Amino acid sequence: MADSDHSSSDGLSVDSRDTSQDSKLEFSEDEETLIIRMYNLVGERWTLIAGRIPGRTAEEIEKYWTSRYSTSQ
Repeated sequence: MADSDHSSSDGLSVDSRDTSQDSKLEFSEDEETLIIRMYNLVGERWTLIAGRIPGRTAEEIEKYWTSRYSTSQ
């Protein structure tokens, strides 16, 4: 019966989804610096910028940029 406790690894995948949603908005200082530098070089080419940051999508980068550095003035 102890085996049935270990087989509940499905609960872990649900937890992974919750944490991955939070990590989308959390960027390290290195990632931030790279995004700023790349943006200054290539502009709003989110796919190109995301290609330089492993594990990040263009949508995440764009969402992060617009939430941090709103350009609508």
